[in-house]
Amino acid sequence: MKKPIILALLMTLSFLILSNASIYARKKKVLVFSKTLGFHHNSIKQGIDAIQKLGLANKFDVDSTTNSANFTPANLKQYAAVIFLSTTGDVLNNEQQAAFEKYIQAGGGFVGVHSATDCEYNWPWYGNLAGAYFAGHPNQQEAVLNVTDRKHIATKHLPEQWKRKDEWYNFRNVSKDLKVLIAIDEKSYDAGKNKMGDYHPIAWYHEYDGGRAFYTGLGHTEESFSEPLFLQHLLGGIKYAMGLKK
Repeated sequence: MKKPIILALLMTLSFLILSNASIYARKKKVLVFSKTLGFHHNSIKQGIDAIQKLGLANKFDVDSTTNSANFTPANLKQYAAVIFLSTTGDVLNNEQQAAFEKYIQAGGGFVGVHSATDCEYNWPWYGNLAGAYFAGHPNQQEAVLNVTDRKHIATKHLPEQWKRKDEWYNFRNVSKDLKVLIAIDEKSYDAGKNKMGDYHPIAWYHEYDGGRAFYTGLGHTEESFSEPLFLQHLLGGIKYAMGLKK
């Protein structure tokens, strides 16, 4: 085979790979998934309403569902990101899990909000995608958050120290490749018996298995979804997962 033909084939192959990896980043639509088989957060309704308003204001469409049957390759293909909004329990069967894995591997985006780490404990791939699993929490209370990365789209609007009230999760099986955005000052609140120690991330992002993943442990309370700083934080995470830079 002549060199020009080989070169042309390689260029075509590279184009197809790059096109496939970024296909979801070009779409302007997200899916909010809020199925619960464990604890059900009352703030889910406010969360869906808030994300729909963020979509209207920022020119992306928002679908919402609690039906895991929507996790098929054909349906997921239309979304730039899938948002697990306070999901709990074993929410996807094996076939649906496989479809979601392929979606991420093809360049899709994931956003986990609050109890998105309190589900799918028997699916290690998901735990790695989300970045950690839930390990308990103390009573809701105010805490000081240290914003460790103020250059990211999800945190550039935040002060270096951010004091707010929420339900502060402790985590286990924390992935090692996380890019931490926010950490809790452990001395600023009563962390309870499952305290994590000095290293206590609460919001992060990373690239995983071909896609993009963002998680925030904030968002337990209904009031969170009318809080401007939190909403801008959530919007930045959604944009990152969608492949947008600003």
